[in-house]
Amino acid sequence: MQQTRRYFFGLRGTALRAAQTWAVIMPAYILFGWNNAVAGPLLGLPAWVETFPAIDTLHTTGEVQQHNARVQGTVVALYTLGAFFGACSCIYTGDRLGRVRTIQLGAIVVVIGAILQASSFSLAQLIVGRFVTGLGFGILSATAPNWQSECSDSNYRGAVVVLESLFISAGLALSAWFDLGMSSAAGSVSWRLPLAMSAFWALIVFFSIRMFPESPRWLVLKGQVDEAREVLATLEGTDSDDALVQANIAQVAESIERAGEIPFFDIFENGNLRLFNRACLACAGQMFQQLSGINANAFYETTIFKQYLGLPGTTALILTGALFSFQTLCSPIGVLTVDKLGRRKLMIISAIGMGTCMAMVAGTASQAPAVGFVSVASTFLFLFSLFFPVGFLGMTFLYASEISPLMVRVPITAMSTGTAWIFNFMVAEVTPIAFSTIDYKYFIVYACTNFFLILPSVYLFFPETSGLQLEEVDQIFRESTNIFQPVEVANSIPRNALLVNDLEKTKEMDTYAEHQEVADRM
Repeated sequence: MQQTRRYFFGLRGTALRAAQTWAVIMPAYILFGWNNAVAGPLLGLPAWVETFPAIDTLHTTGEVQQHNARVQGTVVALYTLGAFFGACSCIYTGDRLGRVRTIQLGAIVVVIGAILQASSFSLAQLIVGRFVTGLGFGILSATAPNWQSECSDSNYRGAVVVLESLFISAGLALSAWFDLGMSSAAGSVSWRLPLAMSAFWALIVFFSIRMFPESPRWLVLKGQVDEAREVLATLEGTDSDDALVQANIAQVAESIERAGEIPFFDIFENGNLRLFNRACLACAGQMFQQLSGINANAFYETTIFKQYLGLPGTTALILTGALFSFQTLCSPIGVLTVDKLGRRKLMIISAIGMGTCMAMVAGTASQAPAVGFVSVASTFLFLFSLFFPVGFLGMTFLYASEISPLMVRVPITAMSTGTAWIFNFMVAEVTPIAFSTIDYKYFIVYACTNFFLILPSVYLFFPETSGLQLEEVDQIFRESTNIFQPVEVANSIPRNALLVNDLEKTKEMDTYAEHQEVADRM
């Protein structure tokens, strides 16, 4: 019986996996929400406008306002452009450094970016700071879901990874309330401290992940099978010679052997594993997340309440905090149902709900500032925050990591996360311009993308992965010959069939070894 290494105060099994979630994933995704929402409420602060007059849209009109809106959109969106490049860099670094060291790299780059932002006295420094912060978080966001899903039990993997949506929503809410509290502070501390807080969350991630194991699947990929067996035994709370541990390691090794060496550019061809099909699904899911309308809300919620619904500044800040708090309360719905209802159903329900909400906001915002219509528009903005986390907040990160085979999991998830960030950049860039030109009609765009793009795409092309081992997902695509078949094939595959088969093989081998030992003695 081998002794397993001690991690995080000697915790093992379920306790270690829970600690992994709360000590690393929670602060990482609170940071996600914090960074996405922190800048919006700062844009109207007197100290902010005084330091950065070139992006003031509240105290300007006409052509000057439109020009400033374009500059403001670029400055706010540069964070997401940096995240795009950070995520794409993982195509090269992810499998070389491993999951743990890549996450640490991303966290320390975020710290550097936060310091640059918080100490800005010029627009140029702010721009660099936002880009560097995004660069670091792009690295972190492309790697953390892989690490978490590769360390999770298949029966609870969905709930564990979708917890990210709860943490992102909590980050959005904490940022909004913190910005509200700091808005009454005198001087530039009102915006410097909120921007500096990104470093606080990143440092927690940097130091806490040092106490956790590397992904056992990455260890097998690198030929460190004994260590992988030890890590998996620790995560399962058993011994490294346990039959279930042996079967899991054998399944991962067999999956790697069957896939063989896969050059990066093979991702753009289908072949036996239909890699291009899978990469497109991973990227499409992340694109849909951004085209649902969430970031038009997350980045500019305060501006929407203030400028387009005609509410007072303090009221707008309070409603922004309340909305993100409501989203946090709704996020557990997805966590509790993702492994029971499955990924597809939740995404379909979410798309229908979000499309309906965007249509209603468009209709009622057109009549603002009439009190009754403003109340209805605000209500449907809140309801949007009910539907979004259920199907598209943490879900798209989970789904991308599930449908990607181990040999190219990092490149595909890096591409999908990069897709999320580049569309995030697009939304953040065009939203101020769209609001200043087509006003409430901008919400109609998102109603259409939900109903006519996201909904039919998920129904036709996205296979169900709930309850499958990560290696079993390969079977879905090996048995499919076109883009429509994966949905049908996934519905016909019994859950955990490959693992049961490997476990039976392991037992047979153990039984044979015992008989052989007896024969040798005779």
